[in-house]
Amino acid sequence: MLKQPLDLSQSRILISNDDGIHATGIKVLEEIFKPIAKEVYVVAPESEQSGAGHSLTLRDPLRYRKVQENWYAVSGTPTDAVLVGLKEILKDKKPDLVLSGINRGQNLGEDVTYSGTVSAAMEGTLLGIPSIALSQIIRRDNSRWATAAAHVRGVVEKLTSMPWPENVLMNVNFPDVDADKVTGIKVARQGRRRIGGEMVKQIDPRGMPILWIGLQTEHNNQVDNADIVVVQSGGISVTPLSMEMTHEGMYAELGKLLD
Repeated sequence: MLKQPLDLSQSRILISNDDGIHATGIKVLEEIFKPIAKEVYVVAPESEQSGAGHSLTLRDPLRYRKVQENWYAVSGTPTDAVLVGLKEILKDKKPDLVLSGINRGQNLGEDVTYSGTVSAAMEGTLLGIPSIALSQIIRRDNSRWATAAAHVRGVVEKLTSMPWPENVLMNVNFPDVDADKVTGIKVARQGRRRIGGEMVKQIDPRGMPILWIGLQTEHNNQVDNADIVVVQSGGISVTPLSMEMTHEGMYAELGKLLD
């Protein structure tokens, strides 16, 4: 919950991700916000955790190590990393903002239910810290980090200039276009995608079948303000996500039936 606008120059920021402590995107994010924030800490998974969702490590102990000044690697999921950051590393230095990313690849539509990037922001939200998930869409071999780098500060400043309701986090996706070709920032609804639309079957060296879950496909019946449509038109999509997933209409109908 963001009760009042944040002054980033007076704010402590916790950065995490799901691509791992050595990922390019997390370095880009730290380089941009370190000069303008009061303090920046990086607490991220030791290795890539893409697709980990909002999972916790419960059957193994968690370990963390200091990589460099204000940088820590955690032997777990993105959720673990944020939890360790807030409850252990920064337990006496509560952050004012959690930034998760910048993810290499999109987090659109149903991606948010699988995404470790979004889940790190979810954990920050659950622990009472305003949180933003940030993803750079890269559909070709060339990198688009310059696009996110050019616009991420402005997006974060805009989003933190207003109060947020309780249990709300922001999901931001930067389009796969050059920085100067971005058409603007637009609030977007969560779109729809066909998860697992492609399944590739192969045979391993021992003759056993193996399966790869391939790329998701996008529905062609998107509303104009769906996140997928916004980024396809070159815009930066901003989707407010709620941790309260109760369906109000069905809640009311079930109330009539069951009470």
